[in-house]
Amino acid sequence: MEIGIFQCVLIGLWTGFCLGGQLLGIYTNRSLVLATGVGLILGDLPTALAMGAVSEIAFMGFGVGAGGTVPPNQLGPGIVGTLMAITLKSSGMNPETALALSMPFAVAFQFIITATYTGMAGIPTAARKALEAKQFKKFSFLSHLSFWAFVVVGFIIGFAAAFSVEGAQSLIAMIPVWIIDGFSVAGRMLPAIGFAMILNVMVKKEFTAFVVLGFVAITFFELPVIGVAFLALVFALYDYHNKPVAVAVNQVEGIEEDYSDGI
Repeated sequence: MEIGIFQCVLIGLWTGFCLGGQLLGIYTNRSLVLATGVGLILGDLPTALAMGAVSEIAFMGFGVGAGGTVPPNQLGPGIVGTLMAITLKSSGMNPETALALSMPFAVAFQFIITATYTGMAGIPTAARKALEAKQFKKFSFLSHLSFWAFVVVGFIIGFAAAFSVEGAQSLIAMIPVWIIDGFSVAGRMLPAIGFAMILNVMVKKEFTAFVVLGFVAITFFELPVIGVAFLALVFALYDYHNKPVAVAVNQVEGIEEDYSDGI
């Protein structure tokens, strides 16, 4: 599949909008959102949604920074991975393989994003000084500069990724089949690793039984994911409606008072 120059521009604009949107707190930098836009532009929404979904599952775990660490950027699977999954679909590329192949790009893009943040580090101080000097036009310009910087960086990344997809096709065509199969296996493992990292942080020993129940429901009873989700909802509702009521005793009057409503 070939990508026209107009489509490259559209993908660049979409990437710039999504990357800049994260500064506005609208979560447009998620893999599913990024992939959906690319799928609409290239006319293959089902493949894009599949790519976005498998990427979101993987990034649930290792896409969250713990402490001072910085996770890979979702522009990797959301843009580059989706481009691979759509343009190389006829060559046997699937979302899992595209996810594994896009991870180096996700790491590289995060270096670019970090460099952009570093370059904009002095903007708040300059904006404050402009406001103190009553230079309101300069203040307005500086206040929006970071947003537009991320839009430009996103456009360059998206346009370059779409424009060079033919080169990526040639490069991947040179990779032996057994290596591609290895990337496919690795891509299928990434969502599992993401969930494992979440469980490692969230699961307590008293919740182990629910983890085992979910494994049994999937493995032996072959319930779909939505079925397991409803099963979990049953236990969550039961636990919510059967919480022990907190009762405090008024030491002065000796009267029991119910604080279950928080008052």
